[in-house]
Amino acid sequence: MWGLSKNPSQLLNKKQHKQEREGGLTESFRLENFIPGLVIGFIFGLFLDLTNPIKNSFKKKNFSGKSQQQSLVSYNGDPELKMVLVVRQDLKMGAGKIASQCAHAATGMYSELMQSQQLLLSRWEQCGQPKIVVTCRNQQEMNKLQEAADSIGLPTFVVADAGRTQVLAGSKTVLAIGPGSKASVDAVTGKLRLL
Repeated sequence: MWGLSKNPSQLLNKKQHKQEREGGLTESFRLENFIPGLVIGFIFGLFLDLTNPIKNSFKKKNFSGKSQQQSLVSYNGDPELKMVLVVRQDLKMGAGKIASQCAHAATGMYSELMQSQQLLLSRWEQCGQPKIVVTCRNQQEMNKLQEAADSIGLPTFVVADAGRTQVLAGSKTVLAIGPGSKASVDAVTGKLRLL
């Protein structure tokens, strides 16, 4: 008989519990709670963003071993940054292969910059991430271009193909130079032909 007789307050609690389960978020959502919550969330997010600055961004090393501060000196005079992708002609790659190798070069460079030069990367993003594709004759010319870029502090990235389709495994297909100031990048690649 214990289970048959129910207290009226118990029935009320069960009804409230059932309504909460059925109504859920719609009943608990009220405009007067939403706007202050939104404002508090925005302020909290802004506070988190301001308390996490890029630390020691000027002391990081770039790919040539020179400090980033030294590299940025040349970028400050020329706010436009660009990347040049140098494709080897002697490999006789098809258009699709060239496109995928250029994509590997750009994303490879981006990945390395995310870890080592975030300030440079964000400035390049603000410029619209311009990329120019040019050609070189062979591996020797590509090596000279890489050395020239490294010597003036420009970041470089070389794509070594996996060898699954048109070229031999390990073939150096594309060299990414920059991002860097137009003047710096053009000093290395300005005489190369557009693809």
